[in-house]
Amino acid sequence: MRILLVFFLAVAAEGQVRVRLATLAPKGTSFHQILLSMGEKWRQAPGGGVLLTVYPDGVMGGEADVVRRMRVGQIQAGMLSAVGLSEIDPSILAIQNMPMVFRSLEEVEFVAEKLRPQFEKRFADKGFVPLFWGDAGWVRFFSKSPVERPADLQKLKQFCWAGDTRQADIMKAGGYRPVLLETSDILPGLQTGLIEAVAMPPFFALAAQVDTQARHMLALNWAPIFGATVMAKKTWDAIPAATQQSMLQAARESGEQMKTKNRAEADQSVTAMQKRGLVTHAVTPQLETEWRKATEEYYPKIRGSLVPADLFDEVLKLLREHRAARQK
Repeated sequence: MRILLVFFLAVAAEGQVRVRLATLAPKGTSFHQILLSMGEKWRQAPGGGVLLTVYPDGVMGGEADVVRRMRVGQIQAGMLSAVGLSEIDPSILAIQNMPMVFRSLEEVEFVAEKLRPQFEKRFADKGFVPLFWGDAGWVRFFSKSPVERPADLQKLKQFCWAGDTRQADIMKAGGYRPVLLETSDILPGLQTGLIEAVAMPPFFALAAQVDTQARHMLALNWAPIFGATVMAKKTWDAIPAATQQSMLQAARESGEQMKTKNRAEADQSVTAMQKRGLVTHAVTPQLETEWRKATEEYYPKIRGSLVPADLFDEVLKLLREHRAARQK
């Protein structure tokens, strides 16, 4: 007999487990649609199935709020970026918070797959089960005035996630001007001049209409947006094994769909924003070298602060080995 957990696990009259999943992804986007499709597959899973309700648009709050709500059982799952996942375990920041370390999304996939067993164990130890992992392409800089060099960005007030004071400290030490805000405050912040630049994937910039205020984009592959959909382990453990297997398969298929669609939509989003006035600034090899040199100066501050030291070192080791193997 299943145990009824108040605010945590609801069992439908027909025996189906109810799962509430929160995400910042806007309603109607491919993210949202793929989650809804996954929910339909969950409903039909053997062993009674699972009834999934998706809450898009950040209606459950920022990513830190989503994690808190999962911990107290108000919701049971969340689709989160590495920023939100770091509220569970900081190991995941080894993918997203090492700017300009990765030279391609293929490298991101390679390292993430190598570290996945370690990530999943750490999350399980903290009471969460990752259902699928994935990236949403590259983060780009959007700004109200042109940014081509690091010195240009240093002049502007830049968005920094409100829960990431360590990153804000590192930015300040580097001569940057971080302003700590929730993601829901990005567009109002640009409108009022509270911030003048923000780093985000083009797909989200288009959906949030960031380009209507920040009309310049630097085509620099700064860092990947990496994340996962996770479920509270207590909820997961209450689901029959046969249902779990079917859910995992549907979740991983959804993750692959998102990854493929996100990468295509990144380019499509830039094109759509250009049509309504976005100015893109290309990055020459010389400019990329300048950005890489400026960024690498802060790796000692990132290592052990934003990213656990052992994982920082392991990422660099894996990349060296991977690049060497590809050159043979």
